[in-house]
Amino acid sequence: MMVKMKGFAMLGIGKTGWIEKDVPDCGPLDAIVKPLAVSPCTSDVHTVWEGAIGERTDMILGHESVGEVVEVGSLVKGFKPGDRVIVPAITPDWSALESQGGYSMHSGGMLAGWKFSNFKDGVFGEYFHVNEADGNLALLPEGIDIADAVMLADMVPTGFHGVELADVQYGDSVCVIGIGPVGLMSVAGAALRGASNLFAVGSRPNCIEIAKEYGATDIINYHEADIVTQVMEKTHGQGVDKVIIAGGDNDTFIQAIQMVKPGGRIGNVNYLGEGEYVRIPRAEWGCGMGHKTVAGGLMPGGRLRMEKLASLMVTGRLDTSKLLTHKFNGIDKIEDALMLMKDKPKDLIKPVVIL
Repeated sequence: MMVKMKGFAMLGIGKTGWIEKDVPDCGPLDAIVKPLAVSPCTSDVHTVWEGAIGERTDMILGHESVGEVVEVGSLVKGFKPGDRVIVPAITPDWSALESQGGYSMHSGGMLAGWKFSNFKDGVFGEYFHVNEADGNLALLPEGIDIADAVMLADMVPTGFHGVELADVQYGDSVCVIGIGPVGLMSVAGAALRGASNLFAVGSRPNCIEIAKEYGATDIINYHEADIVTQVMEKTHGQGVDKVIIAGGDNDTFIQAIQMVKPGGRIGNVNYLGEGEYVRIPRAEWGCGMGHKTVAGGLMPGGRLRMEKLASLMVTGRLDTSKLLTHKFNGIDKIEDALMLMKDKPKDLIKPVVIL
């Protein structure tokens, strides 16, 4: 294996470029992985151009990857060089107290399970390091296309976690705010969980069409009228049982509170990249006593979760290929794919780069 490698990095807030670094060392519990397919994320855009997590210098970007194991540590039992693996965006420290308490994504501190392109180099390099390989890698099942499988790294588990946070149950009326790739996976997850009326908030024609294919019963176009007004009209003034926030901004919580019923739940998986505060409308929140619960969470990682989500693809219950609108070949195209996520042309849902 090479001693040096190249990677596409955040040079500082608002600055990106290619750099050369040492190939990472492999600890006894860890693995070194060569990416086979990667995808940039809106989170990368928030990180670089909004400075959402603060200044980072010469940090290789990216946290969505399918790869091939090239080295494992002496204590790794479940993987070997040559294995093709799904690498989740969140790679917790499984022995941490937070993990033992059921919140592995916060192992070592709030959001600290998110390591790639946050606390350490990400996956947009020729090689990358994975801590605790036995807990944080999952074998890629035969027959799943690597481009489709990259969506299992972040888009699927994040979108589905919004459904979990909102606690969608059979027959619930649900509104998904934002139908980019994460929101589309929230639509798919809510449908799998048994949602009845499933409202999807968005305006781009391709996203609307895919949302319907994933199970949306109604489209709420925010260019046509206020989204709360539209939802209340369609529910005869009752509102919805559950809301999943997968897009928007800090003030989207106002609309979510306004449209959810008393006793309802709001699950947020939207990355708020700027601003200081989230506003909650006092009266619509029942003056603080409306039993309208807001839950926001970072997606869980882990081998078990990845393997279960992959099984949905194997059995045909989930098709992630619908998310992939732009495909590139070659590591040098990572920059082009990231700029697509930054500029968001109307025909974009998600780009993928095959290395």
